[in-house]
Amino acid sequence: MTSKNQTFNIWQMIIFVAVMLFAISGLNNWYAQHITLPRYCENPEQTLSKLQKILELERPAGKETRRPYIIAAKILFLLPQQADETIEAYLERVRYYLQEQCLISKT
Repeated sequence: MTSKNQTFNIWQMIIFVAVMLFAISGLNNWYAQHITLPRYCENPEQTLSKLQKILELERPAGKETRRPYIIAAKILFLLPQQADETIEAYLERVRYYLQEQCLISKT
């Protein structure tokens, strides 16, 4: 019985992993632009209000349901607050970003 020597090609593995990482990143960006952001376009001021509570209060939902706050918190991942940015400046930047994105998605 003879066995063929098969050598492991590290470059094939590196290329495969790199392609997968780029594909996942691209799908993530597509999902954010086409699925997640339109949710915020329905009522951007409510989203900004909830986001402000998330940033300022320890328990923003209180006794309310937490779902709207969880949805609003996702924008922190889509558009993170800069280290030295005030809450007011951050909310203004998010407001501008949402206005821009909502106009694009309507056209």
